[in-house]
Amino acid sequence: MSELLAEWKDFNVAIVGATAALGGLVIVAASVNIGDIVKSRSLTARLGSGIVMLVVALVVSATALMPAIDETWYGWIVLVIAVVAVVFQLGITRAVIRNRDPRSRANWAKAALGFVPAVLYLVAGVLAVGGLPAALYVAAAAALLAIIAALVVSWVALVEVLR
Repeated sequence: MSELLAEWKDFNVAIVGATAALGGLVIVAASVNIGDIVKSRSLTARLGSGIVMLVVALVVSATALMPAIDETWYGWIVLVIAVVAVVFQLGITRAVIRNRDPRSRANWAKAALGFVPAVLYLVAGVLAVGGLPAALYVAAAAALLAIIAALVVSWVALVEVLR
């Protein structure tokens, strides 16, 4: 692990633990009403978005904890993870936008929320590949926003299933 990544060790350990716990809780919470959730493509997609955001934050932070990794390799791995997250969010966006339920509002806003952390991770990856220390600050912001966005998206989806 590089000296710069070592400085972020405690933060990354905290993010790995938090995202793993939150991801598990979202899955357990969704399983209570899974029969109703799977009937709605939009709800399934939004819960998937929340879980993906948490998993991306977990994997990016866990990558930073790998022994002997340097900022350049970290940046390339973050870029790959971010591209996968963006592709996944595109699929989620299609499902949410195509939702024809008249009770569902602000579909574009719901879909866009998942792109924010993914785009920040893209920026972090580019900065890390370029050897800029700001990459870790951007990755930290992405992780925190991923947690916030995942919780908001998941909460809304879990409440909406009961309407």
